[in-house]
Amino acid sequence: MAQNQQYYGRGQPQQHQFSHHVAKTTTAVTIGGSLMVLSGLTLAVTVIGLVLATPLLVIFSPVLVPAAIALFLIFAGFLASGGFGASASFVFYWMYRYAAGKHPIGADELDRATEKLAHTAHDMEEKAEQFGQHHIKGSQDI
Repeated sequence: MAQNQQYYGRGQPQQHQFSHHVAKTTTAVTIGGSLMVLSGLTLAVTVIGLVLATPLLVIFSPVLVPAAIALFLIFAGFLASGGFGASASFVFYWMYRYAAGKHPIGADELDRATEKLAHTAHDMEEKAEQFGQHHIKGSQDI
């Protein structure tokens, strides 16, 4: 009896593999078909809705378009105002912690940048003095 069974794949009988494949295919076709039907229905309802709503939108567009623009500008203004206010309050809080010596996030980078800027300014000052002395000495020789 064991000799009559043909094995396929990972040691499972060929009959079991075939039924598993048929079940997967049937499930995929069922789900895919259902989704296609739902997609078609959604498209049909959308087209019907647009056909019915278009005359109303055309009639009320002189009122709706400016109203939509005004609402967009109002909401954008409130959103920008809130964002700028939150940013400003965070910056003031950070500056307070930095001035109080509480070492907020980014204080090391700020200190390093300040030191680098001061060092560069000092180097430029020395170079300007050397250039000035060299220029004055050169003009006296003429």
